[in-house]
Amino acid sequence: MVYGPQTEPEAEPEATRRDTGDAESSRASRGWWDRNADEYQSEHGTFLGDDRFVWGPEGLDEAEARLLGSTESLSGLDVLEIGAGAAQCSRWLAAQGARPVALDLSHRQLQHALRIGAGFPLVEADAGALPFADASFDLACSAYGAVPFVPDPVRVFREVRRVLRPGGRWVFSVTHPIRWAFPDEPGPEGLSVAASYFDRTPYVEQDEQGRAVYVEHHRTIGDRVRDVVAGGFRLLDLVEPEWPAWNSQEWGGWSPLRGHLIPGTAIFVCERSETGAPSPGGAPGGRG
Repeated sequence: MVYGPQTEPEAEPEATRRDTGDAESSRASRGWWDRNADEYQSEHGTFLGDDRFVWGPEGLDEAEARLLGSTESLSGLDVLEIGAGAAQCSRWLAAQGARPVALDLSHRQLQHALRIGAGFPLVEADAGALPFADASFDLACSAYGAVPFVPDPVRVFREVRRVLRPGGRWVFSVTHPIRWAFPDEPGPEGLSVAASYFDRTPYVEQDEQGRAVYVEHHRTIGDRVRDVVAGGFRLLDLVEPEWPAWNSQEWGGWSPLRGHLIPGTAIFVCERSETGAPSPGGAPGGRG
């Protein structure tokens, strides 16, 4: 959505695959979510609810999944939600007695959080440079926030580890890596492999000047596991939600047709490792 008057319609961005770094990815993500927050909340707000904790388009609800722990155990805990959007998940956490902080890169998304109502802090910041003291939180979570949009997820994970207290849990969901091999289409045309699963070249939408306006980064399952370990965590579980019979909606490339055949979401349940601080440098097994 474009704010303010305009004399002519904007050209559609060009979709391509090319390398992009931290600064360009961050700038593109902030701009895209600021421009599209209104449309996103209008289109998906009913499904997400004002105070539900939904892990992805399948509709897996934290109230049932309990990936952060039992609902009773959340009371009194300090919880950081990264890539919070309109803070629906934080609102649910607050209703369980937790003390959430909702962080997002997009100012417009956080305005929607204010519109719905937030009796907890809202913070506009980059997930790779969290503005919190060490050991500030008991839990951290992210439902499709931040992680898919950064070229160096290990940097984010190390920041999350830094602000977590010993034994703290970090749970995040992303597009299931296998989906990168298939077209982003909800119908039958999205069921045939169209690209290499091992091609880690980022997906980029760019304007007429070649500037990225949307960026998403691909990591394989193995990459994600190595990133978790390099970030200073132990992987406790990897959840691949099945598409439930009650969910008839299509959300981009997610649909009942595809969801009954291949996974669309991967949820990583991690715990802060206490075996020592992570060593400098990236995770092994990168591009190539």
